[in-house]
Amino acid sequence: MLPAHELFLLLSDETRLRCLTLLSVEEELCVCELSHTLESIQPKISRHLSLLRRSKLVLHERRGKWVYYRLNTNLTAKNVSILSGILDELKDTEPFRSDHKKLIHFRKSCSC
Repeated sequence: MLPAHELFLLLSDETRLRCLTLLSVEEELCVCELSHTLESIQPKISRHLSLLRRSKLVLHERRGKWVYYRLNTNLTAKNVSILSGILDELKDTEPFRSDHKKLIHFRKSCSC
């Protein structure tokens, strides 16, 4: 179980929050998709995903040269309630709405 104060600390960073929001709308994403969408360098995105992975908020799977991330669906009921409430509220606001549009556009030309 992730204590609430640790969860809120993880959610206090905009990059991590934007990654989680995208993952809540899309089932899984690779680092290249997140990096392009958030207009950030891959090492920065990977560092944030590493924190989310260590806290068990996200899971990862390597497929060839790509690593794919998805939300962990086996969280405690309290963690799920907090996380889903926040992400549901944010997904239709900026910059999260624009992130999703940018991701959809990028996926049309991506070879990930």
